[in-house]
Amino acid sequence: MKLRLSAAAMLLASTASPALAQSSIQAGDAPADSNDILVTAQKIEQRAVDVPITISAVSGDRIAELGVGDLDELSSYIPGLNIQEQSANNPGIVIRGITSDSGSSQQGPRVTLYYNGIDISRSRGSYQAIYDLERVEVIKGPQATLFGTASAVGAISLTSARPKAGLSGALTGGYGNYDQTLVSGFFNAGSDKIAGRIAFEWKKRDGYVENLSPRQEKELYAQDQLGVRASLRFTPTEDLTVDLIGTYDRQRNGGTPFVSRRLPTEAGPGNPFGVANLGGSPLSAQVLGDDQLGLTRDVYDANLTASWDFADGWNFTTVNGYRKFDSNEVFDADGSAAWFLEFAEDSRGWQASHEGRFSYRDPNWRAQFGWNVFVEDNFQRVPFSSEEGTFLQCASFLANPSRPIYADLGCVNAGGVVGAALATGRLTGGRATQIPYSSEFKNIGQNDAYSMFGDVTWIPVPALELTAGARVLIEQRKSGYTTRVPRPVLNPTAFSLIPGQTDTGGLTFWRQQSYAAVLPRFNALFRLSDAVNLYATISKGRRSPVVQLDAQRTTVAPGSPRVQLVPEEVVWNYEGGIKGAVGPVSGSLGVYYQKYDGFQVSVQQGNGTSITQSAGTASNLGVEAELNIRPTRWLSLFGNVGYIDGGIDKNNRFAPQFSGARFRLQPEWQAAGGMTIDAPLGGGMRFFATPSVTYRSRIFFEVPNNRAISQGPVTLVNARAGVSFAEERFELAGFIRNATDEDYLLDAGNTGGGFGIPTFIPAEPRFYGGQITARF
Repeated sequence: MKLRLSAAAMLLASTASPALAQSSIQAGDAPADSNDILVTAQKIEQRAVDVPITISAVSGDRIAELGVGDLDELSSYIPGLNIQEQSANNPGIVIRGITSDSGSSQQGPRVTLYYNGIDISRSRGSYQAIYDLERVEVIKGPQATLFGTASAVGAISLTSARPKAGLSGALTGGYGNYDQTLVSGFFNAGSDKIAGRIAFEWKKRDGYVENLSPRQEKELYAQDQLGVRASLRFTPTEDLTVDLIGTYDRQRNGGTPFVSRRLPTEAGPGNPFGVANLGGSPLSAQVLGDDQLGLTRDVYDANLTASWDFADGWNFTTVNGYRKFDSNEVFDADGSAAWFLEFAEDSRGWQASHEGRFSYRDPNWRAQFGWNVFVEDNFQRVPFSSEEGTFLQCASFLANPSRPIYADLGCVNAGGVVGAALATGRLTGGRATQIPYSSEFKNIGQNDAYSMFGDVTWIPVPALELTAGARVLIEQRKSGYTTRVPRPVLNPTAFSLIPGQTDTGGLTFWRQQSYAAVLPRFNALFRLSDAVNLYATISKGRRSPVVQLDAQRTTVAPGSPRVQLVPEEVVWNYEGGIKGAVGPVSGSLGVYYQKYDGFQVSVQQGNGTSITQSAGTASNLGVEAELNIRPTRWLSLFGNVGYIDGGIDKNNRFAPQFSGARFRLQPEWQAAGGMTIDAPLGGGMRFFATPSVTYRSRIFFEVPNNRAISQGPVTLVNARAGVSFAEERFELAGFIRNATDEDYLLDAGNTGGGFGIPTFIPAEPRFYGGQITARF
C-alpha cells in the first residue's frame, strides 16, 4: 500500500478497462489476458468477460501499485461513474447520472456501497478510506438479486486484503504542497491455518481555501484522516474459511468552503476561487457542538464471514456485519462573515446485517439462493445558530436589496463589514446589541428489511448461458421527527425566526409503514469465442418509498404531525454489449436504456431543510466504451468514454416544474485517455509513468436546473512517474494532479440556496508531491 494523496486518481485509468483489472503484473512479466480477470459480482468467482453485466474492476495489488487513494479518484476514469466528496460526511455517488446523496434518515439510497460484503450505503456512514484493498468492483445497472434493494442503479463493492501465510509488510511516507503528509502501511504474519494482518493510513493536509475569520484555526478543506484495520483469517480445513475484520475510520477535517458570490469579504467581492471569511457562530461550541468549522467523524465496523464447501459443487457462505457512525459537521451556510446562517449536522446511527447464501455449480447449472436481514437506526439532527437582528436585516436585504429593514446597513458591505450586526441595537433602541437565537430539527429513521433471493443459470451448450433471478422483499420503515423552535424576541408574534419551522412542543412524532416488492433480473451471455462475449440484461430496480414526516403549524403551538408518503421509485433497465480481447486490444462497448417511474428528487426548502418529491417519469439512454491497447510489454494506451442522454421526461404532467431537467451531477459526456509506461531498466530497477487527460461536460448541481448553479466543461491533466529498485523493495515516485491549476466548482447551491443565497465550493487546485515506499 502506498501514499497517494488526492493527486493520484489518474493512475486508475489504466485499470478501468477490463484488460488491466487483474492481479498486479510484475516487472518484466507478460501481461495477463483479460480472460484471467476474476471478479465476484455475481457472488461467485468468474472471469470478468463471463459476467453478463457491465462491470469495471481493479485488484488491490493494482490499486496499491498505481496509488489510488480515495473513492472520488475512481470517477474520472470509469465511464458512467462520478463520485463527489463534498466532505467525508456527504459523499455523492453517481452511477449513470443517478445520484444517492440525501442526508435524511428517512430516505433510502439508490447506490449500494458494499464493504466486505455488507451494505454501508447510509450516506453519513458510507465514506470508507480505501487502503490495502483486495479489489474494487463497480457494477452498473440494478442488481437487486445480488446486492439488495439499495442497488437501484448499481453497486460499488470494496473488499479489503485478507491475511495470508508468511511474513510481509510495507511502509509508505510522502510529502507534497499544502503540507500534504501521509504515512501508511501493513504488516502480515501467519500460517496456512491462522493468519493476521494490520493495515493503516494517516493523511493530513492544510486547507486550500484561506479563511480570514479570526475565530477559525483551520483553513477550509484541511484534511486529517486516520484509518486502521485488523483482520484475522482462520482456515481449520481446506473446506472452511472464517474471516474476522474490524475497521476504525476517523476524520478531523477543516470546514467546507461554502463561499457566497453575493456577500463580499474585506479582500474583495465574493469569489469561490479566492479567500473566504466564514465567521461561524460565536456560540458554536454550545449550540452547534464545536467551536470550529469542520467535521468530526468516527466510524466503527465489524465483519464476520464464513465460507464452507460442504459437498461436491455446494457452498454455504454467511456474511455478518455491524457498523456504527458518529459525525458532527459544523458549517457556515451563508458563506460570509455575518452571524446569519450557521448550522451543524449531527448524524449518528448503527446498522446490522446478516446474510446466508447457498450456491451450487456444475457444467450445466449454477444457482444461488438465500436470505438477508438488514436493520438500521439513525438520526440527522440539524441545530441552527444566528443573531436575530442580523438575520432579519440580511434576510430582508437578500430578498429585496432595494428595500431592506435599514437601507444604510445592507448585510455585508463592499468592504466586508457586517453592517447587519448593528440592526439589533437599532431595533431595540439601544437596549441590546446582540440577541442570540438557536433552533434545531431532528429526523429519525428506523428501517428494517427482510428478503429472500435466488438466481439460476442454465448452460445448455458451452457458448450460451441464460440467467433468471429475483429478490422478494419486505420492508418496515419507521420515521420520527422532533424540533425545538423558540419564538424570536424581536418578533414575538412569529412562531419562529426562520419562516416555515414549527416547534413540536418537546414531542417526537412517529409514523410507520410496511412495504413489499419483487425485483427480478434476466441475463443472457453468448460466447463468440473464448475471449469475446456478447451479453444482454433486463433488470428491475427500486428505491424505497419515503415515510416523510415533519411538523406543520396549527393555530396554536405546538405543531402537529405532517406525513407525506412518497411512493417507491421503480426503474427498468435494458442493456447489451460486447466485451473481450483480441490480441493486444481489449475493452468493452455497452448500450443501456433505463425507464423510471416515480423518480425521487430532493428539493431545498426556504427554511434550511430539504424534502423528497416525486418528479414523475424519467429516462436514461447511454453508451459506455473502454479500450486498452498494449503494443509492447512495457507500454499500454487507454481510453474510455461515456455518453448519457437522460433526465426527467419533458411535458411531465405529474411534476411540470421538473420537466426536461437533467439529473443532478449528470454530465452528457465523460472521457479519459492516456498511457502507462512500465519499463525495466535492468539491475532490478524499473521506470513507470502515467500521464492522462480527463474531460467532463457541464453538470447541474440542482433539480430543477439553473445554469447559474452549474459547472461548465472541465478538462484536467494529471501525471505520475517514478522508479523502483532492489527488485521492487523500494520505490520513489512523484505526482501532479490538475497540472494546469484549473478553477472549477465541486458543488453549488447547498443549504444557502434554500434561503436565496446559493454558495459555491471550489474543487481541488494543483496538487503535487513525492513518496517513498519500502516493502519486505
